[in-house]
Amino acid sequence: MFAIGAGERVVGITHECDFPPDAQHLPRLTSSALPHSGSPGEIDRHVRRSLHAGSSLYHLDAEQLEELQPDLIITQELCKVCAVSYEIVDRAARRLQSDPRVISLEPSSLEDVYANVTTVGELTGCERGAADLIEHLRERESAVRNVSAGRPRPRVLLLEWTDPPMSAGHWTPGLIEAAGGTPVLGNPGGNSRVLTFDEIAAEDPDVIVVAPCGFDLQKTAECVAELGRDERWNALRAVREQRVHLVDGNAYVNRPGPRLVDTIEILAKSFGR
Repeated sequence: MFAIGAGERVVGITHECDFPPDAQHLPRLTSSALPHSGSPGEIDRHVRRSLHAGSSLYHLDAEQLEELQPDLIITQELCKVCAVSYEIVDRAARRLQSDPRVISLEPSSLEDVYANVTTVGELTGCERGAADLIEHLRERESAVRNVSAGRPRPRVLLLEWTDPPMSAGHWTPGLIEAAGGTPVLGNPGGNSRVLTFDEIAAEDPDVIVVAPCGFDLQKTAECVAELGRDERWNALRAVREQRVHLVDGNAYVNRPGPRLVDTIEILAKSFGR
């Protein structure tokens, strides 16, 4: 919304919305039921218990939503673990006097993200801003691809979680490819999946990128330190040869928005491009 010039029309955000800075003063309509601290293993167990019990991982402030009376609500159905569910949003929207339009964005690739930008531009009357943004993003993506063309492509494992280890899904394998790498153990267009260390060792990746979902660099460093106490991790060739890179997954990997092109540039630098 902000990137296409519609930022002034945004009346509310989620508790996770921390970019751009101009959005920070807006009311936050969601909150998390997840523990604010804890190891990746503890968080994973909490999530699995909650989903098994049919409990929501997030809360929506329906009263505040009623006060804001939005005309358009942009939400997602891609992942129940990452944000308030579409069902909760839709149920709350049906009670609003403003009768808002509810749009669910569910990209599974970078091309889908570009398409979503176009859709949001059309919904907000910011078609020109959306088109300019996409043109700029495509130019940057093409620049990285051109630099990487003809060069050796390292085999790259990106971990979206560390306990248990989880592969990269949806758009992330495509980002690795655009940056000049060959993704291994990924699931393009689909959900992440749990990996075993035997699987990882068998693939023997040249490079490992660690970008846990929702974690910043400090928390990611803590995750890698925890992995360092596991002999199976330390036995991996990429770890022994110090080709493990940490990325702020919360900012650059897990959110399907314009900054995914930043991610391509970050990954390319880590691959020596």
